[in-house]
Amino acid sequence: MSRDEAGAVPADERRRDGDRRALDEALEHALTFRWSDLTTVTPDLPGAGGRVRADPEDFVVRELPLYLPSGEGSHAYARVEKVGWTTRDLQRALVAAGIPPQHVGVAGLKDKMARTEQWLSVPRRHEAAAWAALEAMPGVQLLETGRHRNKLGIGHLRGNAFRVRVRDVGPEGAGRVRAIAARMAACGVPNYLGPQRFGRFGRNAVDGWRLVRGERVHGDVRLQRFFVSALQSQVFNLLLAERVRDGLFERVIAGDWARKHATGGTFEVAEAEVETPRVAALEISATLPLHGKKVRLSGGEAGEREARVLDALGLRWTDLVRRHGDRRITRVVGADVEVEAVGDDLWLAFELPKGSYATTLLRELLKVDVDAPLDGPSSSGP
Repeated sequence: MSRDEAGAVPADERRRDGDRRALDEALEHALTFRWSDLTTVTPDLPGAGGRVRADPEDFVVRELPLYLPSGEGSHAYARVEKVGWTTRDLQRALVAAGIPPQHVGVAGLKDKMARTEQWLSVPRRHEAAAWAALEAMPGVQLLETGRHRNKLGIGHLRGNAFRVRVRDVGPEGAGRVRAIAARMAACGVPNYLGPQRFGRFGRNAVDGWRLVRGERVHGDVRLQRFFVSALQSQVFNLLLAERVRDGLFERVIAGDWARKHATGGTFEVAEAEVETPRVAALEISATLPLHGKKVRLSGGEAGEREARVLDALGLRWTDLVRRHGDRRITRVVGADVEVEAVGDDLWLAFELPKGSYATTLLRELLKVDVDAPLDGPSSSGP
């Protein structure tokens, strides 16, 4: 910053510096996760309210594997139940037992404040040490072991089954949940990325934004990759929320890349009107980009909408080429919700495909900020 002969900062430079600070504050606000920014598809239907995760036993998650151990091969598999530990805690325990971190396989990451069940894998030569290390952890139980030819990899699952207790919903809660679930069965649920993606204060995307524009952010390489991933996720959420607000949730538009729910096949939409019946039948849905170097940009109206959101955030898609990127479907369909009323509480059971968040579905049903990030000071900046 320059100064005149009297040591004062020129007025025009002070104004520019103030404009930059104001711009940064506006962008930080836009990039901080808040449920209130993510539009629901049933705003006319009151939610059940209530409390989720009052106790880890209220949130039960069972991984739905893509395949089961074949019984032979060079990798040892274990189906593990845990309470009070994250999946990364289990991975760290295995590394501490002498297993190289790159040889520890998991299909997905599970929460700490829940009773969860999932598969892990290690090379057979580490089997005894690995399972002994897990069994030594209080709250961890080995349910089943087996062998298979390959390491378990991220994404090697069909999805997850949930059984969730919602406390203190009152006498109208079950009816409200059933009414919303019936609407969702007809139109789907927005596939927002939930608060777990954005850190304790909901600000991981802010740190990702600072990284891609060349600022220094504390954290090792793995953490910095996670920050940039959170930025991709927040851009996706904002794009999807805008489409819900604009009445485009149950539509595709010119330039969209749509995906078939049954097969995962993706294709570019040339004539949106032609695809309307398949969208209404829940056969296909639009996708939106998690921007990165491998993502093909949308054309037409879809591309214009995506470019406008990036521009409002002070970004270009090339800012995100340090990540591979992907396309994420905008709707979750077929998430049938079973409801059981027990006094003032509800037990909800449902299944979701991999990559989708139970918190997003629960927020639609309950109309409360499920697992909302804590309010607090930013951890961003040097």
